[in-house]
Amino acid sequence: MGFYSSRFTGVPSLQTKPIGVILTPFKSSEGMPIQSSFSDVGGEAVLEHEYSPGLESLDGFSHVILLYWFHKSKHFSLKVKPYLDQRERGVFSTRAPSRPNPIGLSIVELIRVESNRVIFRGADMLDSSPLIDIKPFVPEFDNRPNAASGWLEDPLGNGNTSTRADSRFHE
Repeated sequence: MGFYSSRFTGVPSLQTKPIGVILTPFKSSEGMPIQSSFSDVGGEAVLEHEYSPGLESLDGFSHVILLYWFHKSKHFSLKVKPYLDQRERGVFSTRAPSRPNPIGLSIVELIRVESNRVIFRGADMLDSSPLIDIKPFVPEFDNRPNAASGWLEDPLGNGNTSTRADSRFHE
């Protein structure tokens, strides 16, 4: 805490409040897709009505980025054994839900916008996850053709990986 208090003196504390909730069929993480790119499951992001005007013009995008809170994550660990590996890794080199700030990020296919609802395909989050933000996915901004995938290059390249969650990060 010393670094935070000395380095960020005078910086206001961070406060986030949900703008809505994400509805999915997943009541438990076991068996859930581990990434939205491995999912064809539908879901809905339901915004509080006061935020509905912010959805204007979103329907022209094919994909959106959902930021949400891993609300069932009870603890964090700086070392985790991620789904696509059996070796312990630093949490910041993974997308594990056991994080100091349990923020999830999923790029999902936008099906349609209805009033205060964003209907999508690619659900990989638990039902009732608090929605923090929605951003449009813009290929010209978000794709990096020469990006490296670090330790994930081997598991993703060998094709012998499970795309479903097991119990290692169970609530």
